[in-house]
Amino acid sequence: MAKELGVGIIGCGNISTTYFSLAPLFKGLKILACADLNRSAAELRAEEYGVAAQSIEDLLANDALDVIVNLTIPASHFSVSKAILEAGKHVYSEKPLVLSLEEGEELKALAQAKGLAVGCAPDTFLGGSHQLARKYIDEGGVGRITSGTCHVMSPGMEMWHPNPGFFFLAGGGPILDLGPYYIANLINLVGPVKRVGALTSMANPTRTVTSQPLAGTVIPVETPTTIHALLEFVSGATITLSASWDVWSHRHANMELYGTEGSIFVPDPNFFGGKVEASGRNTDIQPLEEWDHPFGKANQESPRGPRANYRTAGLADMAMALIDGRDPRCSLDRTLHGIDVMTGILKSGEEGRFIDMVTTCTQPAALGIEEARALLR
Repeated sequence: MAKELGVGIIGCGNISTTYFSLAPLFKGLKILACADLNRSAAELRAEEYGVAAQSIEDLLANDALDVIVNLTIPASHFSVSKAILEAGKHVYSEKPLVLSLEEGEELKALAQAKGLAVGCAPDTFLGGSHQLARKYIDEGGVGRITSGTCHVMSPGMEMWHPNPGFFFLAGGGPILDLGPYYIANLINLVGPVKRVGALTSMANPTRTVTSQPLAGTVIPVETPTTIHALLEFVSGATITLSASWDVWSHRHANMELYGTEGSIFVPDPNFFGGKVEASGRNTDIQPLEEWDHPFGKANQESPRGPRANYRTAGLADMAMALIDGRDPRCSLDRTLHGIDVMTGILKSGEEGRFIDMVTTCTQPAALGIEEARALLR
């Protein structure tokens, strides 16, 4: 296979700028074209980043493209990814890959029949901080993980996103939107999930947008906005996950994992960097010694200061996996297991019972310093 894959993008909205701007950091990728139902959106991105603007049909038929990135809204992910596979291209999708396990299994069968790969964000678990936590756990730093807590809570998306309506429809909500970051990192650190149970609710039937340009617009809420879940892992660990867009402030840590020999405190899985802390049986919590992981180095300014942002690493890892003939870390099996977990959580909230997982997966290969450097130009 060629040493570099031609990449196309379908969906030129808010998230597309991240892929356009960060893809040049990585080997194996060259973005050549983009498309959107709104032709002017594609033309804007094409002019901004020096690629071709095409119709969706022309992009799917473009022989120069090996993989197409699906950045459409979640409700369209399945149909667009299916069309990409039917066109004979590999797929890399923004999260969530699909809105039901049945859709995911259909994509898997189609990909296998055509000999194509499907990958999916999030790739933040490849960040320097999360890989440091993985290394510490793998080396027995806290013993065997037995339990833990995760919290991702805020007032909601309507306060900053320019078009937040889809976040509150079926396929949205904090579990399917933010849950993927936490589930992917838990799979990275602990492994696959055995069963889940949850309580779900919504604070209000409507939300009022306060961000521009839709400030004052009232949008319906059709999916739970507060979820308290309990995850039992195949390893025996039991971990709580609270996800809400009904919380104005809180003091919960993003992720804490408790082991037989100590505890580890993992930064926000939505980001690549952050401080990792741990304690032993002496209960003295200290930061882990920093390491020179390339995906932990600050490369962007943010309102909160410098931060590490290497989104597109998962796409690059998939491209290099295709070139080298190995398993991609953001693989279809891990993505489908994440869908199984998240939809199982929502189903448990609806039905009031524990839900057994019908899928499983392996932990992704750890991404050490040299492996991460090998992905960069």
